[in-house]
Amino acid sequence: MVDGPVVSVRGESYREVDPEIARFTVTALARDRDRETTLTRLAERAAAVRVLLDSHAPAVDRRETGELRVRPETRRSGERVVAYHGSVSTTVTVTDFTALGELMLRLADQDQVEVAGPWWSLRPDSPAHREARRAAIDDALSRAREYAEALGARVTALIELSDTGDMDRPMFARMAYAGGTESGGAPELELDPRPQEVRAAVHARFAISEPVLH
Repeated sequence: MVDGPVVSVRGESYREVDPEIARFTVTALARDRDRETTLTRLAERAAAVRVLLDSHAPAVDRRETGELRVRPETRRSGERVVAYHGSVSTTVTVTDFTALGELMLRLADQDQVEVAGPWWSLRPDSPAHREARRAAIDDALSRAREYAEALGARVTALIELSDTGDMDRPMFARMAYAGGTESGGAPELELDPRPQEVRAAVHARFAISEPVLH
């Protein structure tokens, strides 16, 4: 229990920082009336994706195979199978943004392959999060001192500090195509990294000296 006056404040921090990583998904697809043929094609296309990613290994920070799906396509009535669909997705994390556009285009140029993304974000352990939390604490202390000074008092001690959480928001890229087969050159994809919003907020309670009230 604290004796004496107390001031409660909220400290906040907001900033925009450059992204550190970009993620996108690449999905190999296959469809055929024969199940074995579908599986064979799917395996071949997934292997081609792996080979292409291997060729860009320096730019790829991480890749993770996601959901594998194989499903039968039936007629509207009954259970007669007319075709089989297969898909397998891989999530790719890239740190070299200069190679990102070329990599995504080369993957999208593969037969029966879908590419989605990228999503820009910060690393979970990015220093930007720590810096935002420190700025939020500085803001809380500054506010407490302002309130205390307005009362003719001063901050004497910290009673309580709680973190309300911080957040960064992954953002899509704005994509622009240039060149292409019509211009006689290889297609190019320019990706503009989106700044990431980093927020932090704290609740703090400070003990202050006796106010001088007029």
